[in-house]
Amino acid sequence: QVQLVESGGGLVQAGGSLRLFCAASGGTFSSSAMGWFRQAPGKEREFVAASNYSGGSTDYADSVSGRFAISRDNAKNTVYLHMSSLKPDDTAVYYCAGRRSASAYVGTGYRSRQAYDYWGQGTQVTVSS
Repeated sequence: QVQLVESGGGLVQAGGSLRLFCAASGGTFSSSAMGWFRQAPGKEREFVAASNYSGGSTDYADSVSGRFAISRDNAKNTVYLHMSSLKPDDTAVYYCAGRRSASAYVGTGYRSRQAYDYWGQGTQVTVSS
C-alpha cells in the first residue's frame, strides 16, 4: 500500500512563493502518475497539476498555469509543487495523489479525482493579501 505524506505548506504573502513536497513510501513510485489537488473551505477538491511517471508529461489547471510547476525526483520518491506569484485564491489544503500508470502522457483524464488510487493527508497553504 502506497503512503503519501505532504509537507511544505504554510503562510505566505500574496506574490510570494512556496514549494510543497510529497514523499511516497511502500510502493513503486517510479511507475506512478502523480497529481496535486486542492480544497478550499466550502468548495470541492479541484485539480491543480499532474505528472506522468517520468515527469516528461505534465498538465495544469488553467488557474495555475504559468505560476505553478510540478516536478518529481524518482530517486527520492518525491513529487514537488513549486508555487509562485501566489494569490489569496490559492489558499487551500493541498493534497497529492497517485496511481500506477506507465503512460507517457497525462491527458485530461488525470484531472479527475477518480483517476487516483491513493492520497495524502494534505498540507495547508494560506496566502494573505
